[in-house]
Amino acid sequence: MSSSAAAPAPVPRPVRVLLVEDDDLMRRSFTVALERYGYQMKAAADGLTGLELLREHTFDLLILDVMLPGLDGIGLCRRARETSLVPILMMSARGDGLDVVAGLEAGADDYVVKPVDTYVLVARIRSLLRRATYAPPQPSEPSAGERLVFGDLTIDTGGLEVALSGSPVALTPTELKLLLEFAAHPGVVLERHTLLRNVWDYGWDGDSRVVDLCVQRLRKKVGRHRIETVRGFGYKFRR
Repeated sequence: MSSSAAAPAPVPRPVRVLLVEDDDLMRRSFTVALERYGYQMKAAADGLTGLELLREHTFDLLILDVMLPGLDGIGLCRRARETSLVPILMMSARGDGLDVVAGLEAGADDYVVKPVDTYVLVARIRSLLRRATYAPPQPSEPSAGERLVFGDLTIDTGGLEVALSGSPVALTPTELKLLLEFAAHPGVVLERHTLLRNVWDYGWDGDSRVVDLCVQRLRKKVGRHRIETVRGFGYKFRR
């Protein structure tokens, strides 16, 4: 064999997913189904076990049920957000506002209502992972490496870094992509369905509460005055 033969392409690292679900049948079925899609799964039946796994391992995505024994999904989400910006998808057996709002306020990036089809779950996972692996523009594009300045807020679009009064601001992938969407259209009213399509990658008009709660979290980090609510339409980023 010739020594000049091309080396084999590197195999992509499996995406590591932590699933915390107390229903045995659902936990096993989701684990098997997602492993078939190539995800590297670890699963737990309660929040405290999930917290231990989170401390012992590094994950690329968390899928948390809301109703869990011991430490519920909301509490686990908050604990995860104390040390990590990992994408978090919440699962709820109820579609009412209480679970949705609590999960998103705790730091979740998205949610699904059970029972959920595996194809829908995988689509949401892929959307979250695309946000987490967002790539800045290539050097050939005019906007590559651009530094956007809005008063004391600085956004490095190439390095994907945000600073407020010179201090770094830690944003989740969803919060960062939402901020970049706003910063790319200063002074323009962006409707909720536009943000769902461009940031959450929804091909349909999903639940606008996802947008509203993420905007609230973003306001707390970059300044409430920067994102104006335009009633009946959406949001506008102040110049």
